[in-house]
Amino acid sequence: MTNKNDLWTYVLQPNDEGLKYQDILKKRFHFSRKLINRLKEGELVWVDGVFTFLTARGKAGKTLAVQLQLPETNSIPGEDLPLDILYEDDYFLAVNKPAGQVIHPTPLHPNGTIGNAVVGYWLSKGEPRPFRPIHRIDRNTSGVVVVGKNQFAHQQMAWQHEKRLIVKKYLGIVEGQVPQDQGTINAPIDLAPGSFMVREVSPTGSPAITHYRVLERFPKATLLEFLLETGRTHQIRVHCRHLGHPLLGDDLYEGDCTLIQRQALHSSTYSFPHPMTSKTLTIAAPLAEDLQKLIQNLKSTS
Repeated sequence: MTNKNDLWTYVLQPNDEGLKYQDILKKRFHFSRKLINRLKEGELVWVDGVFTFLTARGKAGKTLAVQLQLPETNSIPGEDLPLDILYEDDYFLAVNKPAGQVIHPTPLHPNGTIGNAVVGYWLSKGEPRPFRPIHRIDRNTSGVVVVGKNQFAHQQMAWQHEKRLIVKKYLGIVEGQVPQDQGTINAPIDLAPGSFMVREVSPTGSPAITHYRVLERFPKATLLEFLLETGRTHQIRVHCRHLGHPLLGDDLYEGDCTLIQRQALHSSTYSFPHPMTSKTLTIAAPLAEDLQKLIQNLKSTS
């Protein structure tokens, strides 16, 4: 049996009596079929310290143990880059992404990404593993990015996303004074005709819901907090333009770039029930320095 510190354990309850272990993992703990197959192939499951097949049936009071920290290799090159770590445990790593940095390598941005930095950090600790971002934010949006450290963590978060258990909040500074103290934008989003990048509100688009509330009003702008109910590409940016108050600096969606040259949007908090404890974990990123300066400028503008 492997190191106990690397094991996920569960004491079988009376209602688990007679169920196959694979069914307990799948139905009660949302293990994916792919992960269960990998556990079968690696012989990585024990009951009371003795190896067991996942097709065996459980007995109440027995302790089921699963090895979730599996040997892996990195999926992209690692680089020695600055990395502002907000949180880390055996299952998740959260970083504070600066504006201007891409999440994952692309043909236009083959290196210098958050992914390269994260993999480089892991390799420096002798921990090769694939880069598995739980979510993504735009290149010119700053703030929280959460990464899964193993297959279990990643698939658990995919299930939580499907069940809408994840709470994502953003801070944004928009043009003009938003009159309502709070509101909801329920407007479907689709690609704009003839574009592969620009989105727009369209009745043929995918459902998109953004809740907002005013945190502070300035003479010519408003600081808003956004709560996403859905996660469409450019959702907040498109909805702000639809509201008639585009984000400052967002040239793609008609925002004024006089005071800032990137969209004034920050991924501020990311909350979810930790799969290992079921306790809510909230990860927060301090407001980016350029947005702090923007707010000070807006306060002094008459």
